[in-house]
Amino acid sequence: LIDRKSHMTSAVGMIHKDLKSSHDIYSYQTEVNRQLRSQIKHQNPITIWFTGLSGSGKSTIANALEKKLFEKGYHTMLLDGDNVRKGLNYNLDFSEVDRIENIRRVAEVSKLMNDAGLIVINSFITPLNSEREQAKSVIGEDSFKLIHIATPLEECEKRDPKGLYEKARKGLIPDFTGISSLYEIPVNPNLTYDTTSTTVENIVEDILKHLYPEMTKVS
Repeated sequence: LIDRKSHMTSAVGMIHKDLKSSHDIYSYQTEVNRQLRSQIKHQNPITIWFTGLSGSGKSTIANALEKKLFEKGYHTMLLDGDNVRKGLNYNLDFSEVDRIENIRRVAEVSKLMNDAGLIVINSFITPLNSEREQAKSVIGEDSFKLIHIATPLEECEKRDPKGLYEKARKGLIPDFTGISSLYEIPVNPNLTYDTTSTTVENIVEDILKHLYPEMTKVS
């Protein structure tokens, strides 16, 4: 183990046994399960996953959607990329390997929250189709709803609310999605919106219209 600041060796050791062996891990089935938690909350828990470039409007729409659902009496949780990286994933950088791990952890947390009966709203760039498929496989196809905020790169760069595109163009931010790192257009998302042609309010109302049947009271 190396101290990240001083680069001094803090500890040494030898791997005796791989504790991650699946042979030593068993799922424990609790008596209070997802169905019971859903029934007591009177809702069908799903994960609504927003994908899009930085500055596309993902977080703004996700926040507005959660507010509307909350007003309707639903139990929700919003996970945002920046917030998660300040806590759960503080130890991950923006390399390809760590980005994949970032999404994997978020997907696992989302599944746990769905199991708790919550409607989860996620706002993450999630640039690759493989990452989105991984998230769907963890959460479950029936519970995973992908929404593509397809605001064009030119508009996102024009907005540049955090000044990230300017830094990326100057080479100050490596592997920046849309500039020096690939963003793949989602394959068969549940819904797609371009914020240059409509308002946040209209998008939220349309999302509710399309997904509301899947959020009806659990019988």
